[in-house]
Amino acid sequence: MAKHDYYEILGVSRTADEKELKSAFRRLAKQYHPDANSGNDQADHKFKEINEAYEVLKDPQKRAAYDRFGHAAFENGGPGRAGPGFGPEFNSSMSDIFEDLFGEFMGGGRRQRRGGGAARGADLRYNMEINLAEAYAGKTAQIRVPTAQTCETCSGSGAKPGSAPKVCATCGGHGAVKSSSGFFTVERTCLTCGGRGQTISDPCPTCSGQGRITKERTLSVNIPAGVEDGTRIRLANEGEAGMRGGPSGDLYIFLSIKAHEFFQRDGSDLFCRVPISMTAASLGGEIEVPTIDGKKARVSIPDGTQSGKQFRLRGKGMPVLRSSQHGDLYIQVSVETPVNLTRRQRELLKEFEAEARDNSPQSAGFFARAKSFWDGFGG
Repeated sequence: MAKHDYYEILGVSRTADEKELKSAFRRLAKQYHPDANSGNDQADHKFKEINEAYEVLKDPQKRAAYDRFGHAAFENGGPGRAGPGFGPEFNSSMSDIFEDLFGEFMGGGRRQRRGGGAARGADLRYNMEINLAEAYAGKTAQIRVPTAQTCETCSGSGAKPGSAPKVCATCGGHGAVKSSSGFFTVERTCLTCGGRGQTISDPCPTCSGQGRITKERTLSVNIPAGVEDGTRIRLANEGEAGMRGGPSGDLYIFLSIKAHEFFQRDGSDLFCRVPISMTAASLGGEIEVPTIDGKKARVSIPDGTQSGKQFRLRGKGMPVLRSSQHGDLYIQVSVETPVNLTRRQRELLKEFEAEARDNSPQSAGFFARAKSFWDGFGG
């Protein structure tokens, strides 16, 4: 049977560099690997073709010979007779790639097998919402978490009291069995014991051999002052109990902070928009504003204050996490235009307007510049 072009097999151009070759090989080997195509002879053949092509093209000397002589370079003692994919050096040179591939086929990453079939419990996530005042002061919260806990009847072994797990006869306690596929020896999870390395002939009646049961626990969570939205708090070993005596996972508390009716937060600083009357802005005076700790602060408003003016109150913001420092509180005033005017109020405003001279310099300056702009266009 005629062999296909190695570059076509990998789907790359003849000028492809080492990075392109490796990327194409990873993708195709993953797609056609025997573990992902059980019983598919065509996929098995394709997998061998991919291996052969990459073994040649990744080696500069073999690739040069192939580019010059084609497949004949590796036939009948040709210049590349070292042979693609047959030497023992193949497995070692490809170990980094197939370690990644086998890790995915075996459930994501290389796993350390624990003696006795023990396995670490899963990490758990708990979402908690607090308000800004609680984030300012900190708090201790009680939460209820349903989670798997070690079975007290069998102490996590999964076996009925008085009995014990036995070493799996199929894998000899390794949790995996090996089989040959083409040029490779592939390690698969043992189906008899599910990768645990042990079997239980007399399971615990309380946990049905799992070594753990689901219960609801009450935990205390310390929330420090100054936490921000999205803060993650880790409670070590408070996650799901491990299988058959394995260590517990961790519990992660993810905090979200409710929007406040007065304050907006930026790091350790707080911002508060305060509307004031036109007369207060014009004549000046003092106003009282709320602070995040529930108290009041006085702010002096100078006469002629414009809308958008900010006043800084030092140390009235949020605590800086794990320090004695605080941010600042910024008060931004917004001058409110009067509404629902009475006839007398209108008359007074008209009288004020008639006597006004240099009371609105920004407005006068803007329209003066606008007039010059229009004059430039002959308007």
